[in-house]
Amino acid sequence: MRSGAKAAIVGGVFLVAAGGVGYGAYSVLGEETGGADSRTLSAPKKTGPPSADEVARTTKDFLAAWGRGDARAAADLTDHAAAAQPALFAYRDAAHISEVKLTPGAAVGAKVPFTAEATVTYKGLRKPFSYDSELTVVRGLTSGKALVGWKASVLHPDLKEGEVLRTGESSAPAIKAVDRDGTELTPGRFPSLGPVLDALREKYGEKAGGTPGVELAIESGSDDSVAPRTLLTLAGGKPGKLPTTLDADVQAAAERAVKRHSEASVAAVKPSTGEILAIANNRADGYNAAVLGKQAPGSTLKIVTAAMLMEKGLTGADRKVECPKTAMYQGRTFKNLDDFEIPDGTFSTSFARSCNTAFIKLIDETKDDAALPRAAREVFGLGLDWRTGIITADGSIPEASGGEAAAQYIGQGTVQMNALNMASVTATAKAGVFRQPVIVPQSLDGRELARAARAMSPSVHSQLVAMMRQTATQPWGTGTEAMAPVGGDKGAKTGSAEVDGQGKSNSWFAGFSDDVAAAASVESGGHGGDAAGPLVAAVLRAG
Repeated sequence: MRSGAKAAIVGGVFLVAAGGVGYGAYSVLGEETGGADSRTLSAPKKTGPPSADEVARTTKDFLAAWGRGDARAAADLTDHAAAAQPALFAYRDAAHISEVKLTPGAAVGAKVPFTAEATVTYKGLRKPFSYDSELTVVRGLTSGKALVGWKASVLHPDLKEGEVLRTGESSAPAIKAVDRDGTELTPGRFPSLGPVLDALREKYGEKAGGTPGVELAIESGSDDSVAPRTLLTLAGGKPGKLPTTLDADVQAAAERAVKRHSEASVAAVKPSTGEILAIANNRADGYNAAVLGKQAPGSTLKIVTAAMLMEKGLTGADRKVECPKTAMYQGRTFKNLDDFEIPDGTFSTSFARSCNTAFIKLIDETKDDAALPRAAREVFGLGLDWRTGIITADGSIPEASGGEAAAQYIGQGTVQMNALNMASVTATAKAGVFRQPVIVPQSLDGRELARAARAMSPSVHSQLVAMMRQTATQPWGTGTEAMAPVGGDKGAKTGSAEVDGQGKSNSWFAGFSDDVAAAASVESGGHGGDAAGPLVAAVLRAG
């Protein structure tokens, strides 16, 4: 909403106390209320799960109080009135939701689904608003009463903690986002683009020439950088046309691909320009991990490490290197998957088979623990301030020493990347020069793009591309099976990233085909070629 309509809900205690000093004081002292009677000690305190009768009665009383707009009474029936009461007041007064009819469904234990049918009214505009949600009845810890377990999603299933519902003039005009060929991009057709389109609207809505409408939206209560999410449009306004670099065909392939696995993300860029062609996620939390994620990328980072080692003259694609089963560096032991070894192989073979120990054995020769972070920044543009057109996490390889520095060589430890970062790394490897990823043309706002300090040397570039080609085409290449359906000039790198406390490693894969580069991650997906590989291959084929 515009600044005139945006008054964040802060200090729930102030709102609670405004209704009466006694209640406000009690709310400060403890989260759980359960009404004024919860302070009496005359009755024995109940224990154990709420009975079916208690669940039904509490649900009925809570929904009735909420439905008639009595925020105080409804909040008193929760285990966290200090948080519930301001949220319920905002539902009525800031979101302008009235005529609320709440109908409970059949309880499943202590959980009760319910439907909400209401009307949103704002400055003469009226529109029906309905949705499904659920609540859980719990036993109050101090009172022993049956209470609604409060969380923001009780009000609306899409509402997260710290967020608020608000109706008013939209903070930015609507946009009609189009791909590179003029095809309209909508969340209905491309679900993964929902948060991306929201962010683009917030940043470029006025530049695109539209006019704001009136809507009910979910807003962050404290973070203005998070774009509002529209739930209901009361008056549409006029959308402005916004060009993007996305490719509808590649995006559609990415959307289909990530559905193969839960917690999967993929991104694709054009090496010759840095233009982002696709961003897709399949995650239970709706998080845009493809561009905001921060996880160790495993051996896909060996693209950067290999370039650094060859640039320093410490190895070359056809030079012999050691690849033992295990290698130790400053007290930390590293091993290869399934303890394989290559008795008499080249660096290219170790790269294609993803030999960890070959890389670890070369660390001493660098005589510089900062060599990898420096190459990542100066050649691959990682950690620079990318101005893509939306907020992104731009990769991080912090300086480290000892065993932690060694872990970084194989994409573990403190390295933090996402699919877009690794797609960019792959694009830089293919092109020989870093081109900052963008999702809207630079000409739209004249923003300054990040520039790497230097390009790869021609010799290192040709060797790196050749090694990636072997990984994608040779029988011993770990990416060959996944890349088999992909045509054109192709290359790849696989990765498996171990995560503390996680039984199965995260699957990573990076690859290129002609002028398309892509990368994907699948949490707990195992080997890079098994889960993430086919996702990347599907995206490359569409490009």
